[in-house]
Amino acid sequence: MATKTVFTTGEAAKICKVSQQTIIRCFDSGQLKGFRVPGSRFRRIPRDQLFIFMRDNGIPTDALESGKRKVLIVDDDAELVELIADVLERDGRFEVRTVNNGFDAGMMVKEYRPDLIVLDVMLPDINGKEVCQRVRSDRTTSDVKIICISGMVEEDRVSELRAAGADDFLHKPFEIERLVARMCQLLDMEPVSA
Repeated sequence: MATKTVFTTGEAAKICKVSQQTIIRCFDSGQLKGFRVPGSRFRRIPRDQLFIFMRDNGIPTDALESGKRKVLIVDDDAELVELIADVLERDGRFEVRTVNNGFDAGMMVKEYRPDLIVLDVMLPDINGKEVCQRVRSDRTTSDVKIICISGMVEEDRVSELRAAGADDFLHKPFEIERLVARMCQLLDMEPVSA
């Protein structure tokens, strides 16, 4: 599982459940080792240093161990994709990749091995049902969670998608928060705190 190797002070603060000010203070006093991005004021903290800092200060390191959940967004609506990716990245618990067609989705699922796919059903090249079937038929990806999204409303199409392996379905347009809540449910994560 690919985990982050370098953190910003904000990310480190979230992981340690302390304020960003505290992290910056510890960084500046040398208690927390890291480096500054050349030519900027930005501080960066390597994972191993953050681990040592947490251990030395009695902060549970499981938040650092759990890694981020990998999400693949497959949709040819660039605006929607950007919106979803933005919300997930701000949440801080997700790593996001995006593709805009079924062919790339197939390649990316193999290479990236996401925990969850947000899949538009109406893709330009192949339909979402086919993507579901492909993901499910491959032993290495069969346990990936799939949330289908679409503007189409016929209930029988929805049941076809579920039969093909979709775990959940959301009609467009939807609230991004609702999508994230469903993702958290499927991945057994804490719901997003507002």
